[in-house]
Amino acid sequence: MKTSAEPPLVSVVIPTYGRPEFLIDAVQSVVNQTYPEVELIVVDDHSPDPVEPFLTDISFDDLAHADIVRHKQNRGGNAARRTGIERSRGEFVAFLDDDDYWDPTLVERVVSVFQESGPDVGVVMAGTRIVDEDGEELGKVVPDAAGEVTEGILRGTVRAGSFSRFTVHRGVIDATGPPDERLPSWQDLEWHIRLSTRCEYASLREPVVTRRVTSHDQITDDFEAKRDVSYPLLLEKHCPLAAEFGRETERRFVATLTLTLGFSALRNGYYATAVRTFGRAIQHDPLVPKAYLYLLIALGGPFTYKPARGLRRKLQASIG
Repeated sequence: MKTSAEPPLVSVVIPTYGRPEFLIDAVQSVVNQTYPEVELIVVDDHSPDPVEPFLTDISFDDLAHADIVRHKQNRGGNAARRTGIERSRGEFVAFLDDDDYWDPTLVERVVSVFQESGPDVGVVMAGTRIVDEDGEELGKVVPDAAGEVTEGILRGTVRAGSFSRFTVHRGVIDATGPPDERLPSWQDLEWHIRLSTRCEYASLREPVVTRRVTSHDQITDDFEAKRDVSYPLLLEKHCPLAAEFGRETERRFVATLTLTLGFSALRNGYYATAVRTFGRAIQHDPLVPKAYLYLLIALGGPFTYKPARGLRRKLQASIG
């Protein structure tokens, strides 16, 4: 996507609900950006305590514009993102979850990737450092998205990064539509699938995003919402698209999504459900990666899952 000769305005949307202790760091990381044209929109999704008073000590003078919006009722993360998109004015729109934060150079470097890429690039992914609540590094995620990535996202071979990790050209959002408000989880994955049908992707591999893994991460951990709402809705919306790439890709899409659902069951202690779900994933595609490993872990219940989880964290830290 082409940009203007002047430094383009970049809008940053932060949806938030009830986590002011983390939100302060997220907002400050936007204020600290080295890029000169940044607009910040904080959308308070009707937190129990309004977030604006928690931000009074932060100066927004260096930003092109700043706005704090409060929903009259709780409407969910994607509704908050949509509100932010509608209020934003930037040529590019970036998103930052309220418990994550950015390196000061993120916006500057992402804009450079856009400007150095071809005109068909409409989304730029950024590398991520993962930390726990104490700031201890658990690992890194290096994005691999490049060019046309729709089939790779559907097959699970291209990482569909969380909202804090990608920036979108305004024209692509206009063509695609906003994130789907019906989804209680997997919101980023669903939007990536649609965005990727409208543009090419590029990646900034350096870890300029810091993602906190916290005990408050309820959206990610809500297995029932994934099983009852997100899983059937994603299959309904995107199985036809996967089928356009062939039967093998359709089977892999269903198997990968089912595998992800099974891992959510495993993480939440639904071990018998996880076993059944991993079995279904294998039925859809016997070659789906990691399914047999997860199935073996689930068969042992907490006696195998908890040690495996601890080993995985140690491996992430050692290779990060």
